[in-house]
Formats: sequence, structure tokens, C-alpha cells
Amino acid sequence: MNDFKIKDGDGLGIRALDRSLSRSDLVYRTLLEAIRKGEIKPGERVTEEEIAQKLSVSRTPVRAALQSLQARRLIVTAPGRGLMVAELDTQQVLELYAMRAVLEGAAARFAAQHASEGEIAYLEQLVNEFAETGSSPATLAKLNVRFHQTIYAASRNRYVQEALNNFEDALSLLQSTTFSLPERQAAAYAEHGEIVSAIALHDSEAAERAARHHIGEAQKARIRIMLGR
Repeated sequence: MNDFKIKDGDGLGIRALDRSLSRSDLVYRTLLEAIRKGEIKPGERVTEEEIAQKLSVSRTPVRAALQSLQARRLIVTAPGRGLMVAELDTQQVLELYAMRAVLEGAAARFAAQHASEGEIAYLEQLVNEFAETGSSPATLAKLNVRFHQTIYAASRNRYVQEALNNFEDALSLLQSTTFSLPERQAAAYAEHGEIVSAIALHDSEAAERAARHHIGEAQKARIRIMLGR
């Protein structure tokens, strides 16, 4: 297992912002962030004992944190191997993107109804930054996250936001970004523009349609990467 730790850590030294969190919550957040960043990779085995040692805590909060990650299907039980970070197969990816298209479409529809002028201006700024960034897949991926998170916030629907944030965590299991495909970079820029144009016009149906199309194209790119095409 790669090294990971609480920022500003002293074992589980609680920072000011974290004083209300239990030790199990802190362990959970630490492990979740390690999975998101690829510090603990899909298919990698995890054990209570090793995590407890790395984070200088007892095994009780580690056990609770792992159970929470199992409930979110980020940690799974593998026959003969114990607990490991989940690996998504092609069928799971298809299912994940199919559901994400529904939720992203709903978020864009609601954003077209509720987005403020400031949020629309920021979305337009992000589209421009996407075009000006160049071809760095990692940088484009970060901009892409900010773009989608802004739409989630503009939807004014906490349940859609929560569901989509959970999907982002599941997608982090895939590690790579679809922006590693040069043709995906230009296509995503155009798709983002269509979504923002519809939101700016407060056209709910067009916004939902554009968002669903965007996720459908991302799914195709993801499958190409997985199949090595």
C-alpha cells in the first residue's frame, strides 16, 4: 500500500475544522481522499492493521471507516484476498455512466431554472479556460470537475448534488482521464459550450439534452480507453 496520511497530521491530530468529527469519520475521509488521488489503487488490498499503523489509531475506527467505504462500493471483499479497493469492469462502467447521464441531465435542467448570472458567467469563464489550457489531460480534468461542480451547485437540489458527488468518487476508481484522448479534448469543449448556452438561455430541455449527450460521449471515450482502442 502506498503512503498516505492526514494533512498536517500527527497521527490523527484533529485540525480546527475537524474538531466535530469522530476518529472513524477522520479515517474515512483520509481513506476516501487516498482512493480519489490514487494513493490506494483499484485492486490493492487493504487491512485494518496496516491502516491503523499508518494513521496511528486503533483498529476500531478503521473498521467503521472500511464498513462505510464498503457501503459505497469503493471497498469490496475479494475471495481469498480479503478487502480491496474496487475495480470496475466494462459492464459496471456502462451502468455507472448510464445513471450519471440521468443525474447530470437533471442537474443541468435545474441549473437552467435556477443559475444566477454570476454562476453562468463563471461557467462561461471555465469553458474559455478549458480552450486556453492546452492539452494537459490532468489540468483539463481538474477544470472539468470545477465545471460540473458549478452546475451541481446551480441546480439548487441537494439530493442531486449528493448523488453526483458519490458518482464522482466511483469514477475516481478508473484512475485515468478521458482527456488522455486528444479528440476528446476538443469534443468536450464544444459539449461544455452547448450546456452553458442552454443554461444561459434558461432552456431546461436543451440543457438536459446537452448534458446527457456530453456524458454519453464521455462514456464512449471511457470504453475506448478500457478496451485499448
